[in-house]
Amino acid sequence: MKTLSTLLFFLISGGLFAQETLLQSGPMVGYSTMREVALWVQTTEPARVDIRYWDKESPSTSYRTNVVLTEKAKAYTAHLVADEVLPGKVYGYEVRINGREVPRDYLLEFKTQPLWQWRTDAPDFTFAMGSCAYVNEPEFDRPGKPYGSNYQIFGAIHQDRPDFMLWMGDNTYLREADWNSRTGIHHRYTHTRSLPELQPLLGSTHHYATWDDHEYGPNDAVRTFWNRELTKEAFGLFWANPNQGVDGGEGITSTFSWHDVQFFMMDDRWYRSMKTLPEDERQMLGEGQIAWLLEALRFSNATFKCVVVGSSVLNPQAQHETYANYAQEQERLLSALQDADIPGVVFFSGDVHHSEMVKMEREGTYPLYEFVVSPLTAGISVPKENNPLMVPNTLVTEHNYGLVRVEGKSGKRKMVIMIKNTEGKTLWEREILAESLRPEGR
Repeated sequence: MKTLSTLLFFLISGGLFAQETLLQSGPMVGYSTMREVALWVQTTEPARVDIRYWDKESPSTSYRTNVVLTEKAKAYTAHLVADEVLPGKVYGYEVRINGREVPRDYLLEFKTQPLWQWRTDAPDFTFAMGSCAYVNEPEFDRPGKPYGSNYQIFGAIHQDRPDFMLWMGDNTYLREADWNSRTGIHHRYTHTRSLPELQPLLGSTHHYATWDDHEYGPNDAVRTFWNRELTKEAFGLFWANPNQGVDGGEGITSTFSWHDVQFFMMDDRWYRSMKTLPEDERQMLGEGQIAWLLEALRFSNATFKCVVVGSSVLNPQAQHETYANYAQEQERLLSALQDADIPGVVFFSGDVHHSEMVKMEREGTYPLYEFVVSPLTAGISVPKENNPLMVPNTLVTEHNYGLVRVEGKSGKRKMVIMIKNTEGKTLWEREILAESLRPEGR
């Protein structure tokens, strides 16, 4: 009997180990709605993947997602949908590969958004945000000092327990060996997504993303990048946004809402021209995407309307990749926003490898704010000349992330923005009242 028990123990242990070796990265929690939630998993080879999940208040009853057979052409990624859910619930879940559970030693859960409209005030919530996540791989990195560091920042974000995270571009860094082939692009995404420090954050926080140049193509890549169809394909494989190309174009523009806040995830690469073209021929967001944004902002009844762009939007200095390099288009957008009298607009961006709060005063209406948050793990950049619109004492030149709390009763909502370091220490905190983002007389 003792010999039989030992044999069974080793068979079971070996089976669990075999299943774990099939899990490359994830699971990751994607978009959340009232009636379904997206989940994502990547395997190391072809495998059948599904998720078992349960309402944490009634764990005796469980449900299963669709089963996905992962394949090499899709980087062995699986998009799974939990569609037997109810609003305002928290669910536990487990990953199953080839019919067997793959245990994780950290929390796995997701939540559905509550049905609060016409019933209660909008619930309070918290989200994290960041950009520029570089993960070292020496054989493909440039020689010299490693460019990426302080990966513990993802643990700090996880400890804050945000409801979701905004990835605001440069979420992975394609190298010279990567961007010319599907093989290289998939390798880079896989390498970044497999970072051990990242896994707990992926497993219980919802994630939404847009891109910037480094996952779109080479540094400062524009609309002429020859492999952009492949990088767009990879973006769709490795993220679980609720939609893509909602502006009617071919890029990755998307939008989603969380309670009474709507997020407009803009594509600052697909339509971008070279900044050396004649001024009247330059564009960053493109006419079609801007037209969609303006109409979508007008239609939205969200308390805060958060426009997320990979590049800095309000900075008046035409340097690096700022919108000011496309001054005529920048002015058209800002003038149209002012003429439309749209309340509650706030900008979020990344890219510049430092963080700051920007405030643009506007005659006859409320000021525009932009929160620039960068970098998560990539190299630091200290600006040679400060942005003239930067709010004093908000420049951060170390690895950092943003944490935003939206709170308050109806009519008194506010957004509290914190910038935190790699250990989760708050470096500065500011708040914006919703009532301060209304045109005069409204």
